[in-house]
Amino acid sequence: MASTTANSTVPAAPPIALAIAGSEASGGAGAQTDLKTFHQLGVFGCTALTCIVSMDPEHNWDHRFVPVDPQVITDQIEACATVHTRIDAVKIGMLGTAATIDAVDAALEQYQFPNLVVDPVLICKGQEPGAALDVDNALRAKILPRARVTTPNLFEAATLAGVDEITSVEQLKDAAKRIYDLGVPNVLAKAGPTLGTGTALDVFYDGETLEVLEVPAVGTERMHGAGCTLAAAVTAELAKGAAPLDACITAKNVVSASVNPGMHGNIPFTYVYQGFYRG
Repeated sequence: MASTTANSTVPAAPPIALAIAGSEASGGAGAQTDLKTFHQLGVFGCTALTCIVSMDPEHNWDHRFVPVDPQVITDQIEACATVHTRIDAVKIGMLGTAATIDAVDAALEQYQFPNLVVDPVLICKGQEPGAALDVDNALRAKILPRARVTTPNLFEAATLAGVDEITSVEQLKDAAKRIYDLGVPNVLAKAGPTLGTGTALDVFYDGETLEVLEVPAVGTERMHGAGCTLAAAVTAELAKGAAPLDACITAKNVVSASVNPGMHGNIPFTYVYQGFYRG
């Protein structure tokens, strides 16, 4: 009598990416979005939460921010680094306090993870003295120099580049070059739909290649979680072995699918859903 057996081939273990980022309770941004993006791209995700963020429906959906104790952050990163046999890439998202930055910086020094993607969440808008500016300066001094890729938005790109504002594609190109000169080998400076090109436009620069990346724009406003999704997608692609420019191109396509049509709830803006991306 003939017999059949199920295919016993064991699939290869996926790459592993770590998100060091805040929890955003709605699932539309932060570490929750990072994990979903990793999974959508075939990468196993783990997290070290730096803060707990929730939106306040009674106050125009402003963000409530509660930092995680630095020792707890250290412990989470230790767990991720030791449970897994390797970490193939790391995404840095919201940090938010100088103590958090110190803890993350020490862990990055200890474990020497490869393929660090820094989404430089700056909190000082140019007027606040004291703590906010100190946090941003610490991020620039301690975390940004460790990045293989950084993904600043328009405000962050202007701040890091040392210019007042960016209102044109040429200015965005110049900002990307200036950030590269700070020591970051690959810069993806994001404008999205805000420069009036009719596209969602970002600029990639690696010291030699200057590439304008464009996809069709969906509306004219930024969408909740799009920046997190893009940086997480870059991280996932680097974990899989992609070159930085190729990783950024794929990430643009992931974001484009995730915001079109996106998710619509009670908040007055659209948020992302990575499950729309089909590669």
